Amino acid sequence: MNLFDQISEDIKKAMLAREKVRLEALRGVKKEFLEAKTAKGANGELSDDTATKIMVKMVKQRKESAKIYEENNRPELAENELAEAAVIEEYLPKQLSAEELEAELKSIIAETGATGPKDMGKVMGIATKRLAGKAEGKLISAKVKELLNNQ
Repeated sequence: MNLFDQISEDIKKAMLAREKVRLEALRGVKKEFLEAKTAKGANGELSDDTATKIMVKMVKQRKESAKIYEENNRPELAENELAEAAVIEEYLPKQLSAEELEAELKSIIAETGATGPKDMGKVMGIATKRLAGKAEGKLISAKVKELLNNQ
């Protein structure tokens, strides 16, 4: 079962269980999936790869919104955004630990033959594709910069 079908099934389950936050989050995900499927140039199909990218973006948006709500003393709205982000994260691949991320990046650096900060673009191009959904872009970037500066 692909992610689109899984989300659709879980929407039904959330309706029956009357889980309001889960239902809202999953409906938002399905809306984004449907828009991606029917977008200009799309072939009416949605790969799990594309679906994962969409959900990563949605989690990031929710967390940024929560941060803004916190800054503006609206903890109840921030709490809702974080709860929705947590629901969406359940469908994403398991995030890499700091050690796993560092090991992956070291192998990519060795693979590309990167020798210093000037090779950051080369490393990041491969790293962002290979680690999509498994680690946050900001985290990858910071770690690559650290590793390349220490060479």
